[in-house]
Amino acid sequence: MREILSALERWYADRTPFGLATVVAVSRSAPRGPGAAMAVGSDEVVGSVSGGCVEGAVFELAQEVVASGEARLETFGYSDEDAFAVGLTCGGEITVLVRPVTPETDPGFGAVAASVAAGEPVTVATVVDGPAPRGATLAVWQGTEAGTLGAAGLDVAVTADARGELALGASLLRHYGPRGERREDSVAVFLQSFAPPPRMLVFGAIDYAAAVARIGDFLGYRVTVCDARPVFATPKRFPAGVEVVAEWPHRYLGGTDTDERTVICVLTHDPKFDVPLLEEALRRPAAYIGAMGSRRTHDERRTQLTEAGLTEAELSRLRSPLGLDLGARTPEEVAVSVAAEIVALRWGGSGAPLTTTAGAIHPPAAP
Repeated sequence: MREILSALERWYADRTPFGLATVVAVSRSAPRGPGAAMAVGSDEVVGSVSGGCVEGAVFELAQEVVASGEARLETFGYSDEDAFAVGLTCGGEITVLVRPVTPETDPGFGAVAASVAAGEPVTVATVVDGPAPRGATLAVWQGTEAGTLGAAGLDVAVTADARGELALGASLLRHYGPRGERREDSVAVFLQSFAPPPRMLVFGAIDYAAAVARIGDFLGYRVTVCDARPVFATPKRFPAGVEVVAEWPHRYLGGTDTDERTVICVLTHDPKFDVPLLEEALRRPAAYIGAMGSRRTHDERRTQLTEAGLTEAELSRLRSPLGLDLGARTPEEVAVSVAAEIVALRWGGSGAPLTTTAGAIHPPAAP
């Protein structure tokens, strides 16, 4: 929903009814995961639930939902019997919940949208199926909640689970009894959590940094570029929206929180910056830690880090030289190489051409 938020906020403020379609379950080789969203307004469509396979059918379904005011649940999959049936050509299956949204049917939507836009954690619980009002929503923040799923006990149980998902930003189905009973599964509830965007920390304000920062912003990261040299660390050299900090890299990182989603790109390839920075980075949580430089530079840097006391387990986290082997030359091509490695590491991809691989193109995400 984050990708289509501006349109949804505009429609909601204008009191324009729209149908919001959300992927709530997938199986096998589905092109988009749970939480993928598409919305249909009076004269505009935004977002995607399948990358194009079933969007036409979902468009018609959303129009029907807006007209009737009742949420619908539909499953789309590949049909061997009818090649012209609506389905996924990748062979997977997705279940989509489509619900009408207006200030009357969902009075808490505006507050949710504002939190998502501001990067404030919020989880939205929506009834998918079972003896509860399909499409009913409950928004849960750390200290408050808004809406109801139709039963007080169900609200209490779901609120507790939703708060547990806030920090993770996970999207998943949970099952309860009609009054929130934990050992029953008659009511399916989709929990969609919006955590703040993950961070990308780029060290070294060189021309490659501008390209990496640009592609990091495109991928949805909150990007910061840091360099100890004020003459290079100037906002005018970087894309709008990228934070630029003039500070010694290891000092900045030492005072910055990171988590298991954080990406750290070290582009300075200068030992006086790299070694203390990587010593700090490799001892803290991060999804990706990559460093630019030649293989000789990597070997020398590794020796210095070993002398600084880093263990083999800590050093094994370092991706150096960073990026996949694409034959990249320009800063923009190198940025694509780095982004490809980050995505492959995140989802367990091999980095090999798909023509040389077998099996599902979109394997299920690891739990």
